[in-house]
Parts: sequence; C-alpha cells; structure tokens
Amino acid sequence: MGTYRFTIRVEASPETVFSAWTDLDRMTEWVGGVTGVSGLSGPIDVPGTRYTVHFGRMRSATEILEVERPHHIRTRFGNAILRGESDVRFDAHGDGTRLTQEYRTRGIVPAIAARIFATGRWRGSFRGELEAFGRMVEDERHR
Repeated sequence: MGTYRFTIRVEASPETVFSAWTDLDRMTEWVGGVTGVSGLSGPIDVPGTRYTVHFGRMRSATEILEVERPHHIRTRFGNAILRGESDVRFDAHGDGTRLTQEYRTRGIVPAIAARIFATGRWRGSFRGELEAFGRMVEDERHR
C-alpha cells in the first residue's frame, strides 16, 4: 500500500473550493484523462453515493465514504490500474483554502501506478491535477 499527500493553497473560500471539487461535471477540466462521469446514485455530499469516472474505455467505480461539508470528503475508487482511497481536506487559510489530498492505494499494480502519478507536475500527475484544479477555481473567481 502506498500513501501520497499533496497540499496546495487556493485563493477561494473552503465552501467555494469544496463545491468545485464535488462538481463532477467539471472533472474533465482538471483530472487528466477523465472523459466523463456517469451513474451518480445520489447527492454527492452523502456517504454511500456511488458514481463511475470514465477514462476513455477504462472506468473507475467511486464511492463516497465520509463527508463533512465544506471541510472533508473521503472516497474509495478503483480499477485494475489504480485503486484505493482519496482523503481530501479543505481548511480555511487566511482568505483562502489549504487543500490537502492524501491517496492510499491498495495492491501491487496500483502502488506502482500511484508512484508514477505521484512524480512531477505533469498533467495527469496527482500534483499536476491539484494545481490545475486550483487554477480553475481561482480563474473562475476572478471572472
């Protein structure tokens, strides 16, 4: 099992950042390779809600495990290449938000894939996605 933690600062309130994070229609804008989301079974801020994230023909089933709006969301996700849990915290930090995401993978292949995704800031890497997310929220805020 691999564990990776990344933190960024976003110039927006925790509520704004949490709302953008849980807007599944916008995942394609900041998560590398995502082509869509389907099968939302309930409200995104309710534990037990499930949905499927599409990466072309590959899919990743996702389940909301814990939510405390606008401060925390924990999900379980998975497919053959990458599976585990994502734990995200949205903490007020001055006039913005400190967003911390921790990935915990399960299995040998997912641990290897996560190590690759944890390296660098390229689009599709864990840090690259967080930075793209932060830019998306800040750009929208300044419009």
